[in-house]
Amino acid sequence: MRTVQGTALDGLRARVRALGAEAPDRRTPAAPTFGARLRGFVRTGTPRATAAALSALRARRGDAPALLRTRSGRTFLVLLDPVDLDRFYAEPVSLLAADPPEKCRGTAAEEPAGIGCSRGELRAQRRRINEETLAAGVPVHPSYDSFLAAVAAEAPHLTAARTLDLVRARHAVHRAARRIVLGEDAASDEELAGWLRQLRGGRARSARGVYAKAHARIQRYAAGAGDDTLVGRATRRADPAGALDPLRQAHHWLLAMDAVPGTLLNTLLLLGAHPAEQDAAAAEAARGGDAGELPRLRACVREALRLYPVVPDLIRVTRAETEWRGVRYPPGTSVLLPAAFHQRDPERVPAAHVFVPGRWKNPDADQDIRIAPFSHGGGRCPGDQLGLMITAAFCAEVLRGHRLTAARPVLDPVGPLPATLDPGAVRITLTRR
Repeated sequence: MRTVQGTALDGLRARVRALGAEAPDRRTPAAPTFGARLRGFVRTGTPRATAAALSALRARRGDAPALLRTRSGRTFLVLLDPVDLDRFYAEPVSLLAADPPEKCRGTAAEEPAGIGCSRGELRAQRRRINEETLAAGVPVHPSYDSFLAAVAAEAPHLTAARTLDLVRARHAVHRAARRIVLGEDAASDEELAGWLRQLRGGRARSARGVYAKAHARIQRYAAGAGDDTLVGRATRRADPAGALDPLRQAHHWLLAMDAVPGTLLNTLLLLGAHPAEQDAAAAEAARGGDAGELPRLRACVREALRLYPVVPDLIRVTRAETEWRGVRYPPGTSVLLPAAFHQRDPERVPAAHVFVPGRWKNPDADQDIRIAPFSHGGGRCPGDQLGLMITAAFCAEVLRGHRLTAARPVLDPVGPLPATLDPGAVRITLTRR
């Protein structure tokens, strides 16, 4: 293989800070064809390539997929062209399967048996029941009145102090989540909240006792849960063969709500930096919306997720030999779609680094293959509409009585927004209207 040397490599390194590479042999992928050092690898070996690195890579090699090898030795086929994204989302799981989360690679008995850790027909059955429970694709969940009441009951925790931060947002959202999943009696269960924090932090991945205690507590609440809770709805839909255990799935619904506090803060931070958008969103919140639809606020949440996605990279694994751009790859090849990069790619997305909620007014925006805050196709998050409804409702509760008058970090409303935000560092000042 030819090695890039001299000034060309120096220039590339200057752009991406740490990229050193070999040019690919396009005839065969038998050996890793593009070794790279990219900043920010996580411990599992999944690359977190910066937009600058991926832009430099595409400028140097063109739009063809590139093989990158992490420091741990794992190799990924990275998709750089939106043309390849269509195929990524359209391929059936029999050919391009979801990469199991790290937690699924441990002992099965230590992890709740959720959809993300199942395969084949069992996964399909579980997903179908999960979609019915979460009302996938339905803008307003059938239990919206109960769910919005839970949000309204917990929203005062957000505005109890003049400054809103992640700790306060998590407290309010997780209390509401326990109401929505398990019923009102679970809202104040701080012991269950503590066990879930341990599971979220990964400190109890090998501690069966934590799962067992949380499961027993969830089982107790589920026994009295009404039909307007998620566990109650799931219990009615659970099939006799046991494809979905609603009690174990409740673990995952509660943990999935972790995405809401950070997204809520990011959305409010962006609204605080854009006064006109804040005024329009506040006016919609004051009107109340139709059964929780709040289309303008939902558009703001979607735009916040476009700019700062919860999952910046999507990974699939081939189950058979595949061919991409004339190059064959063996079964077991990890295919990585850098969603955050594509969603803010200035070469393909208008106003890529600017907060423009209006882009979501286009009825086709949700199908734009370049922009995938909830993924597309068979891997789309079944709780996307429910998550939007809950996050928009929390935003509305804040905006009805308060104005966002100052925030940290300070964002430039007209200049390019920062590539990343740390929700833990966000501070939003609330002033009563």
